Amino acid sequence: MSAIKSSPSKSLRWYPIGYFHIDIAEVCTEQGRLYLFVVSDRTSKFTYAELHPDQTRDRACQFLRQLINVVPYHIHTILTDNGIQFTNRLKDKWAFLHLFDRICSQHKIEHRLTKVNHPWTRRAGRADEPNHQRGNGQTLLL
Repeated sequence: MSAIKSSPSKSLRWYPIGYFHIDIAEVCTEQGRLYLFVVSDRTSKFTYAELHPDQTRDRACQFLRQLINVVPYHIHTILTDNGIQFTNRLKDKWAFLHLFDRICSQHKIEHRLTKVNHPWTRRAGRADEPNHQRGNGQTLLL
């Protein structure tokens, strides 16, 4: 009897608790357009979300401060996209440290950015995944 060899599988990367990914999704409601700020811990799957009328830098910083108050353990890393809510634009490399980064530094949180236009990180947060498009053009919110 011959043994069947399986190809070595890639093991999933392990992350310590406290590694969060923040994402923003646009949500259409009867009141108009709102922005859903969503954050999820990669390990514990702890998730926190807020709806806001805008997606400004100040709103993102307010969300981060609220997250720090709500999470019952230390946040060591936050992953975001390269939006102006979270970081300075590349052409502003000589600007002051972004407010989001200053808040992270105050709380000893490492702020990481996703790679631009990278297929694995383009929808890494998947905040818009619960919103499924129906065939007739309506959006079904789950």
